[in-house]
Amino acid sequence: MKYFSLLILTVFLNACVTETSGPEPVPVNPQMALEQRVGLARQYIGVGDWANAKRNLELAADIDPNSPDVLEAFALVYQRTGEFERAERSFDRALALGGGSRIKNNYAAFLFAQGRYRDSASAFEEVTTDTLYRGRSQAFVNLGLALLQTGNVQDARASFDRGLLMEPRNATALLELTQIALTEGDEDAASRYYERYRQGARSQTARALILGVEIARLQGDANLEASNMMVLRNLYAETPIFRAWTAAQLEQR
Repeated sequence: MKYFSLLILTVFLNACVTETSGPEPVPVNPQMALEQRVGLARQYIGVGDWANAKRNLELAADIDPNSPDVLEAFALVYQRTGEFERAERSFDRALALGGGSRIKNNYAAFLFAQGRYRDSASAFEEVTTDTLYRGRSQAFVNLGLALLQTGNVQDARASFDRGLLMEPRNATALLELTQIALTEGDEDAASRYYERYRQGARSQTARALILGVEIARLQGDANLEASNMMVLRNLYAETPIFRAWTAAQLEQR
């Protein structure tokens, strides 16, 4: 069975400048101004307003052209607008200038999106070494996703397990471990991971429901199979994953 990964997956100066407003000069903290510009840019990135995102980043770059945060934000804009070479150059500069684990994580995600899974795995592995990084648990999960794409299932499983130790309800890790166990024929382990996923999920994804159907069929649980199939047909009948799975089921008959 093929793996459907989800991919899983978010200044400073010491001097001051002055701005005039009326007759008196008003001191402006450049660090604060820089943070405000980058913050505004991130908001515009969130809604896909690239022009205003770039405008604020250019103003931020006027304050500090070597700010890793500014360079990272530029990289995110370039990535989303399809300027991948510029995005990579901006990420590289941000990291060379001391960008931290958040920037490394976003760079690793960029590499994953480019299909450069081995490079992505190496970058995510670096992130996981930072014990103080708040997103460390997700970094382990993302590392697992990248390793899966390279065919390294054993290390991927270990990465998902590490992620779950830190975040026991991580849906991505639970589904990936369900898939791995199911593919390897370990029905009991697959069922345990799937039940943990269901307990923490408000609603199930199409992929989760499909895994539930497959586990139910193996275990002869007609109620679970019927329940999941009903939700799949009602909510996900037109989705690519459901159509592909349905076609595969027909081929196996």
